[in-house]
Amino acid sequence: MRGTVEEDARRETSDGPASGPGAGHPVRGGAGAARSQEARDVERAQAGDAGAFERLYRDHVARIHSLARRMAGTRSADDLTQEVFIRAWRKLSSFRGNSSFGTWLYRLALNLIVSRREALRRREDRFRTGEGILERFHTRQPPPGLALDFERCIETLPEGAREVFVLFDVEGYGHAEIGEMLGISVGTSKSQLHRARALLRERLG
Repeated sequence: MRGTVEEDARRETSDGPASGPGAGHPVRGGAGAARSQEARDVERAQAGDAGAFERLYRDHVARIHSLARRMAGTRSADDLTQEVFIRAWRKLSSFRGNSSFGTWLYRLALNLIVSRREALRRREDRFRTGEGILERFHTRQPPPGLALDFERCIETLPEGAREVFVLFDVEGYGHAEIGEMLGISVGTSKSQLHRARALLRERLG
């Protein structure tokens, strides 16, 4: 998978994977067949079938890469996505089918990304001069024709604001759940969301 994660994610995105903890399969038509095929692939992968796991990877890589990019930024997304699938392969025996494989994988990915916060923060410090860089950047006039798209704007948010924004507005978690995941209070989650939205409104006009 190394070196191809972003390309795989882009390719699979063209098929329209959804975001959020409950997404990942078409609603109509072949939904039941798709779930049955996925269940078979999970069973085969648990028995050591690398080809079956590769199919699971193809089905879910775009969604996991999107989560990693939004939560941790483009520089870290490929490595995090690869690490998620390596961990999923190693922990596959613990999947009992109480939820869909996509939900299990998504939760595993989210837990891993959150657990890497300190290491990712140190990495980002090489590129940032402090949390106020976004505000200082806003005081500069961008070159003519330059427009940061929504995804890029999310990446420029300060870490805490970005995490809460992605989890609440993009992934659909509530403030209580976010507080538990990130180890912050509900009030802090709400204030970080307010900050993120204000910064995005300012940047996107």
